[in-house]
Amino acid sequence: MLSTYFPPMGLRLTTPRLELRLPGTEDLGRLAETAAGGIHEPDAMPFTEPWTDGTPDEVALRVVRYNLGRIAGMTPRAWSLNLVVVYEGAVVGVQDVSGRDFPVTRQVSTGSWLGRRHQGRGIGTEMRAAVLHLAFAGLGAVAAETSVLEGNAASERVSRKLGYRPNGTSLVEVRGVAVTDHRYRLTRDDWERHRTVPVTVEGLEPCLPFLGLDAVD
Repeated sequence: MLSTYFPPMGLRLTTPRLELRLPGTEDLGRLAETAAGGIHEPDAMPFTEPWTDGTPDEVALRVVRYNLGRIAGMTPRAWSLNLVVVYEGAVVGVQDVSGRDFPVTRQVSTGSWLGRRHQGRGIGTEMRAAVLHLAFAGLGAVAAETSVLEGNAASERVSRKLGYRPNGTSLVEVRGVAVTDHRYRLTRDDWERHRTVPVTVEGLEPCLPFLGLDAVD
């Protein structure tokens, strides 16, 4: 199995409704199909890089290339787990958690997207809760950060529900327009106070060297 040589492929996070894992080839095809089916309204853009602009085939190809690149580019110093989210047998989106110089900073960043037809069911909260559990309980993180572009109310609600606090703003260029980017930060103490989703992590120990860790304190 591939996980014998690349253990992150064997990592599994499970919640009452979801499974999160790095995508294999079948998962990538299903993920590309989900992205091609639409993520947001055409006049909205929740991403700083407007990768969802274009034809469905163009969007699908970007998803495949991006996810393969993230897996291939992982190093212990700079890693990203771009996990597909499986709900009722369907690949419905991606939940990313990444770290840079993690043994020193003990901090992660998160990002995500869901196919439009799967939104509004609480999946976004549950999948973020899964990677936060991995970060704090599994890897010993002290903080997690995320950002939300102005107007992305659903993502902002998820962050606040899970205990993140506002952490400043900046201006970014999106489709040629300046947009306010709202940053949020979650400390370990706030995570402990807001954790309500049960999460099971499997296959983590052999992944630790790939994340810059020899063991979890």
